[in-house]
Amino acid sequence: MRRGSWKIRIFIGLAIVAFAFIQRCNNKEENPYTGRSQTISMSPEQEIAIGLQSAPEIARQHGGLYPDERLQSFVDNIGRKLVNNSLARETPYEYDFHLLADDQTINAFALPGGQVFITYALFSQLNESQLAGVLGHEIGHVIGRHSAERIAESNFWKTVSMGASVGADAGNIVNSIGQNTLLKNGRGDELESDELGVLFMIQSGYQPEEMIRVMEILKTAAGPNRQPEFQSTHPDPDNRIQKIKEAIAKYKGRQ
Repeated sequence: MRRGSWKIRIFIGLAIVAFAFIQRCNNKEENPYTGRSQTISMSPEQEIAIGLQSAPEIARQHGGLYPDERLQSFVDNIGRKLVNNSLARETPYEYDFHLLADDQTINAFALPGGQVFITYALFSQLNESQLAGVLGHEIGHVIGRHSAERIAESNFWKTVSMGASVGADAGNIVNSIGQNTLLKNGRGDELESDELGVLFMIQSGYQPEEMIRVMEILKTAAGPNRQPEFQSTHPDPDNRIQKIKEAIAKYKGRQ
């Protein structure tokens, strides 16, 4: 009985792992805006719904929206300019730009479907072109479908881990592989968004070199012993500057 039970556990575990890989292959699709092949398990409409549902709670966690309609309109206008002058306008996403009241946390981020946020702590240190660079970068995350890709990859590794743990005590090992993969993809996401941000800046009439200045501002804000929240979710600015310079040369050369 023990031997038979062990064989059944192995069979079930392998079946779960095989199902996960088949499902992953079936979920592969080419992003029509970046040309990159991605694992996606949701539609743009589902991305939009997730973003809209999550936005109020995100704002609440950062003290709500900044109580100055003039500054909020300023952020809206720059964001809208970037969308209207780029391929973002061709996408099905609903872009909204939110200036958060948080004056302590230096951060900017995007939810799936087009909800873009920037804290007042970061906003207050930027000029218009630099703000355009930050918002363009976050629009790049939306177009790149990075959140949807991370969700699909995370679900894949959870399923594989479950299958491995059924057949043997290997769930933690597989989980580790999955987390490393997600981190690697995350760094690629940031570089892709940087490049798209540079392109959107150029298309909207901003000097893309200001994106380099944004990286320098983030580095200075960190100080010798403190890491701003922005850097906890984004690669170190020094590691991105060279890629930004390459993107500037690439897209300026096409003008």
